[in-house]
Amino acid sequence: MKYYDDPIYKEVIGYKDWLIALRRQFHSHPELSEFEFTTQERIIDELNEMGINNYPSAETGVCAVLLSDNSRTTIGLRADIDALPIQEESISSYASTIPGVMHACGHDAHTTIQLGVAKYFSRRNQMLQSNLKFFFQPAEETVGGAERMVEEGVMRSPDVSYMLGLHVMPYMPVGEIEIRDGKLNAASDSFSITIKGKAAHGAYPQQGVDAIVIAAQVIVSIQTLISRMISPLDQAVITIGKINGGVKDNIISDEVVFSGGMRTTDEKTRLFLKDKIENLVTSTCDYYGATGEVSFEPGYKALVNHLEVTSIIRSEAHEALGIESVHEKELPSLGVEDFSYFLDEAKGAFYHLGCGVKDQPNGALHTKDFDIDEMCLVMGTYLQIKFINALSNNNKEGD
Repeated sequence: MKYYDDPIYKEVIGYKDWLIALRRQFHSHPELSEFEFTTQERIIDELNEMGINNYPSAETGVCAVLLSDNSRTTIGLRADIDALPIQEESISSYASTIPGVMHACGHDAHTTIQLGVAKYFSRRNQMLQSNLKFFFQPAEETVGGAERMVEEGVMRSPDVSYMLGLHVMPYMPVGEIEIRDGKLNAASDSFSITIKGKAAHGAYPQQGVDAIVIAAQVIVSIQTLISRMISPLDQAVITIGKINGGVKDNIISDEVVFSGGMRTTDEKTRLFLKDKIENLVTSTCDYYGATGEVSFEPGYKALVNHLEVTSIIRSEAHEALGIESVHEKELPSLGVEDFSYFLDEAKGAFYHLGCGVKDQPNGALHTKDFDIDEMCLVMGTYLQIKFINALSNNNKEGD
């Protein structure tokens, strides 16, 4: 059944004005990561009006729970709620009222869609086939609110069996989605390397140990790790983004500190590269008579979709939207997404939702002119409801 003939869509389209007004409220009052206090308050107010139990989580986030009397499974949904430190350039009536802060990544749309799903099922509590948990997650753009929510136990009591997440994408029009089995987003790690040599006058280099020369050797060799020790079929990148060292142009530098980031889609590759970087620094410094220190700061884990859930999403979307409107993402993105922490606890999938207007670019994500076709709020709400129902039926068939 195509979406426009579906009774669910016909009901959700009736939410259109409410969804748009709600999204514009969030958009005009964006808040940075870990400071989503007004956003949190508005979400709680909406949930209370729907009669859905909820409580704060990860300080500025919200967890809401809608229980079913006869359910054997629990489905979780996640929406990130934070904005970005970008000055919006727009003449729209709902442009950001907060200088230097903007919903440039569509999190206002994600939050609105999730509240639309909550609204739909709050009116059908007696018919609910699964328990539902709604995670309104803070700090996706910075410290990773998903990990904090999971550590607080939001995936427990009742335990979540399936997770659903989405992200609006302006390169697709409304009515299209993008999905991928398996690896979708990379893991991230930042690192800092310190090379300690010995200072000397530039006229007498043999009396010193040049930390700059050693650092150059290490940096070039790190790039060779990617080109010669990682298969071209794997996804991995290492970037050196900052380097500091030296005090004067005629003095051999005794210390260089440089830092960068690493993106991988495979945990074995991630561990392999960490080990190789540490060995490379140690062996190069030993050769030149220097010492080296390496420190890693782990970021988000790789996001790996579960085939069982992507298969259900794909099947439902084919029926509702048409096969031509469901795109297969060919390769994983080396961008990161902390929805991965929820997938450590339950089967689930993350997909991309079209929000662009055909032949009318609305700006890329994380840019000052980003905006959406607000019909994606209706479509996103509708699709999430369809996927929830399908996962509920899938669990019953499994029983």
